[in-house]
Amino acid sequence: MNSQFAVAVHVLSLVSQFPQHSSSADLAASVGTNPVVIRNICGQLRRAGLLQTQQGVSGAHLTRLPADITLLDVYRAVNGAASVFRIHEHPHPNCPVGAHIQATLDVRFVQAQAALEAELAQTTLADVMGDLAARAG
Repeated sequence: MNSQFAVAVHVLSLVSQFPQHSSSADLAASVGTNPVVIRNICGQLRRAGLLQTQQGVSGAHLTRLPADITLLDVYRAVNGAASVFRIHEHPHPNCPVGAHIQATLDVRFVQAQAALEAELAQTTLADVMGDLAARAG
């Protein structure tokens, strides 16, 4: 898994708390990345229906309350249907391990992906923001 998921949660948390300071430059400064990266992630969040922006107008707004956005929503926005777990594509079919590794790992990977998604579905953006507030003291 790349860092897009974490960046997306960061962006949504910032937008929720500070919509007036949610230009791609402001968000990029907080995340510590390039504004182009932020614009790409914001595009994914917008297409997923989690974020609203207007072309030519600085700023963004959540389309739902933070309590109504789960981490699974965010995960799917930036990862689509792709699994975190990937199997190498061309194991040698005549190798005793290579011939069976994909089928063997597929079962485990499907179970692990389901567990990950179940956990993400139980946590909302509001939960994350509450944790952030507690840490900020």
